[in-house]
Amino acid sequence: MTFQELNLNTPLLNALNDLGFENPTPIQEKVYPVVMSGRDAVGVAQTGTGKTFAYLLPILRQLKYSDSKHARILVVVPTRELVLQVVGETEKLAKYMNVRVIGVYGGTNINTQKQVVFNGMDILVATPGRLVDLVLSGVLRLKSIQKLVIDEVDEMLNLGFRAQLMSFMDSLPQRRQNLMFSATLTEEVAALIDSYFYEPITIQIENQRTPLEQITQYYYAVPNFFTKINLLENLLLNAEEYYRVLIFVSSKQYADRVYELIDPIFPDQVGVLHSNKSQNFRINSLEGFRDGTNRILIATDVASRGLDIADVSHVINFDTPDGPEDYMHRIGRTGRAEKAGIAITFSNEPEMKHLGEIEKFMNRTLEEKLLPPEVKMSNVFTDEERPVLFDKDYIGKPKGIGESQGAFHEKKDKNKKVNLGGPGERKPRKVKSRNRGVERKRDQRK
Repeated sequence: MTFQELNLNTPLLNALNDLGFENPTPIQEKVYPVVMSGRDAVGVAQTGTGKTFAYLLPILRQLKYSDSKHARILVVVPTRELVLQVVGETEKLAKYMNVRVIGVYGGTNINTQKQVVFNGMDILVATPGRLVDLVLSGVLRLKSIQKLVIDEVDEMLNLGFRAQLMSFMDSLPQRRQNLMFSATLTEEVAALIDSYFYEPITIQIENQRTPLEQITQYYYAVPNFFTKINLLENLLLNAEEYYRVLIFVSSKQYADRVYELIDPIFPDQVGVLHSNKSQNFRINSLEGFRDGTNRILIATDVASRGLDIADVSHVINFDTPDGPEDYMHRIGRTGRAEKAGIAITFSNEPEMKHLGEIEKFMNRTLEEKLLPPEVKMSNVFTDEERPVLFDKDYIGKPKGIGESQGAFHEKKDKNKKVNLGGPGERKPRKVKSRNRGVERKRDQRK
């Protein structure tokens, strides 16, 4: 099928032609008629399958011109980077249309965003937290929302946004179309659908447990952090093969640590992306990786969730994620748009159990590759890797602890005090007689 057969209008077809797209992906082909019918829909598909265009195309096809200041389309995503990405994709598709789209997210001045919202828009793309803040401030009204899109809903729930989702969904108009898109369909997501969706049609593309076939996956057994650094350096030296590499780490601290060790070796080639960085820094890091200024990007799972970055040659899991779903999202950053990709995982001994869970989830055994002989094995362990030797159940009590007198010690002589009589040792007070004056006068008479 071609986009011409989807009954798109001329402005959208011209925009797609400018982007070089001729054929819709399976999720785009199946979602389009459902959204056009007005039914609630749930789209479940792997990353890199075009879920963003799947809901934007029918929404823009039905969106008519309006000079109202209130948004008619609300798209909610988990991260700031995804807000910018969805806004960018919308602007590309609406190139030949008169559509106002804005994005709001945390980490920036809310007063500036209040003014942007006040100026009016047709489509609002927002993170849950900032959306609730703007609604509570009174500057944003949701009474005109006709379509609600929740993208990457599983990640939003993982990040603890359930309360915010409940908050703004309860304030939306009853008569609206609900669209939800995700790579995984968990029990919590299903409960959300049951509560707020009306007889939704579920469109599921392929089994979510099946890895993308165009991604080659293998792992290295690596004993510790610094050996992982040595292996990473060895791989990245091959700049011709590793020309655009996305490195995933488990935490913001690890991201900074890896960056500090790798950046001096590959100056002006490495970027870092996590939530502790300023918004401008994050945008510059992401854009530098997109346009090829930097060929290496170190990122956490949250910061890069759902990002669409073209031509990522390799995804390197510097540590093995403890959840199979996170692994699927990570490797989904490569092998996009039917292009081949490579996913490499570094696993130390404790992480091997996570690797086993991932293999079970995918029903597939990953190939193990031996460390290159030139990679130096490190004997240095980080504080996190160093085993804990003193555990209350690991060794018994030290000998003689039963006879110990604790912290008691004899006082020095100068500190020994002798009770010379204090308030409790006072001598009995003589009680004055009320007749004392009379007795004195009697004595004088005598």
